[in-house]
Amino acid sequence: MSPSCDRWTCWFRRATRSGGRDERRHDGKIAVDRSNLRWYSDGFEIACDNAEKVRVAFALDCCDREAMGHVATTEGIKGEDVRDLMIVAVEQPFGQVNRLPKPIEWLSDNGSCYIAGETRKFAREIGFVAIRTPVESPQSNGMAESFVRTFKRDYVEVNPKPDAATVIRSLPKWFEHYNELHPHPALGYRSPREFIAERSTENSVEPVSGN
Repeated sequence: MSPSCDRWTCWFRRATRSGGRDERRHDGKIAVDRSNLRWYSDGFEIACDNAEKVRVAFALDCCDREAMGHVATTEGIKGEDVRDLMIVAVEQPFGQVNRLPKPIEWLSDNGSCYIAGETRKFAREIGFVAIRTPVESPQSNGMAESFVRTFKRDYVEVNPKPDAATVIRSLPKWFEHYNELHPHPALGYRSPREFIAERSTENSVEPVSGN
């Protein structure tokens, strides 16, 4: 499992600003039109050839579909794993900060690892607005299922999976390849990073004024 619990404890102690918004229910459209407005978190399981199982939790940007981070374990996903995932997800775009520069919605289901008291408190401390999907929500399930189906088909099923240790070592490069190179139909068949780079270029172009 990655990263270590000591790392989470350090984050929790540094995140001194409290009083974030209360958790709320989400009932509408999952996709958003800008990056870093809403991240969706879910999980899946990988079966290894030796009968070991790897449980993976991930966070996905609901605009550009970038995988913001993941954690993996041979045990069940627990609250501390979700808190580790939050740290990994924040550090990918923002570096080692104590708190998000602006609130981001953290969307998840009602799994015990997400609704644990410590997890909800930690989310508020670092600037997430935790929101929950309704039971059997077709919109949120659709986005998660699409990502998991793609990831399993194009990475898990075509690579060696002799044991859990091999899979856990392979996951970072699989996620990185997905972010950098995997085309996504909702992004005009660009990869998440290609889509982000194009958006960034468009936003940085200044209009030319006439004389």
